[in-house]
Amino acid sequence: MSSTTAGQVIRCKAAVAWEAGKPLVIEEVEVAPPQAMEVRLKILFTSLCHTDVYFWEAKGQTPLFPRIFGHEAGGIVESVGEGVTDLKPGDHVLPVFTGECKECRHCKSEESNMCDLLRINTDRGVMLNDGKSRFSINGQPIYHFVGTSTFSEYTMLHVGSVAKINPAAPLDKVCVLSCGISTGLGATLSVAKPKKGSTVAVFGLGAVGLAAAEGARIAGASRIIGVDLNAKRFDEAAVAWEAGKPLVIEEVEVAPPQAMEVRLKILFTSLCHTDVYFWEAKDCWSVGEGVTDLKPGDHLPPVFTVECKECRHCKSEESNMCNLLRINTDRGVMLNDGKLLKGTFFGNYKPRSDLPSVVERYMNKELELKKFITHEVPFSEINKAFEYMLKGDGLRCIIHMDA
Repeated sequence: MSSTTAGQVIRCKAAVAWEAGKPLVIEEVEVAPPQAMEVRLKILFTSLCHTDVYFWEAKGQTPLFPRIFGHEAGGIVESVGEGVTDLKPGDHVLPVFTGECKECRHCKSEESNMCDLLRINTDRGVMLNDGKSRFSINGQPIYHFVGTSTFSEYTMLHVGSVAKINPAAPLDKVCVLSCGISTGLGATLSVAKPKKGSTVAVFGLGAVGLAAAEGARIAGASRIIGVDLNAKRFDEAAVAWEAGKPLVIEEVEVAPPQAMEVRLKILFTSLCHTDVYFWEAKDCWSVGEGVTDLKPGDHLPPVFTVECKECRHCKSEESNMCNLLRINTDRGVMLNDGKLLKGTFFGNYKPRSDLPSVVERYMNKELELKKFITHEVPFSEINKAFEYMLKGDGLRCIIHMDA
């Protein structure tokens, strides 16, 4: 299939974030032709992930605007640059926020997907080839986001961040596999690897957490326990897992923080190997009396050993064995009793090598995706997707680019 626009600048619509936290504006942008090792895609469907919202709000990181967000999507190759040999115009693909160059030590390793060249970089708003953006409006550059920028009818990616998939796969469903669903699914199937008949607990029932639960279902878990602070998640999970499925929803109460305590809100799933536990990176939710260096809304990863800053160990440059807060297995983290604490990035999947097989799981009816899609909007109403996400309403909202 040849492209009539190959080598030409394309004018199309894109949802541009001009300022942090302000509604996106549908603008006409120019998308330059692909350079060496680049691929220009026509995006047909995209969805909103919490990561888009986090960087759109510009909380806890250096703001970079104007910018085109978006990284979960499905599309078709429009044209390719010099050196691209394994993709051609017309191929159905998933753009991915991280990549696989297939040459570095990580890409050649079976244990890592942290590509030296293409691992996620949230600060970079330009292409690797020449350090420039491929998007512009009246000559003004518009920054890229994590190398994908799928809130545009056409976008540019490095070839290593494009996964070629089965052309029969419906892009309005499998587009969610290019980030959140694969992250949770792979955390279970590729990292935790629960055995058939296991009991699995998932803390945080957003899209990533429920994808971890889906992985547990595929693995044959006899019981899946879901825990969340958002009561809406229980209803969504109940719909996603019909009667007779192994997911059990547990509503728990979390008391207010006391002096020097911090209550956290669950955001993104990671894991620990009841048989298998999954928990998530955190937002500070509320703080108790005496807490001065954290406030609600701060982002932080929980850790199992801490720093009081007052004891001799904390004041020493040679020790991290805090007298007050060093790990205490009697308080619940029993790693020395055979438990495993593991982290995972994108479910340990390599984008080009592994995502096609994840899509095939869906095509073979092993993997269910429809239950994760709770809203759909036309591109002109993309800001509604942000409203749903900010209210904690739903799991994934599919944005139809041609509507």
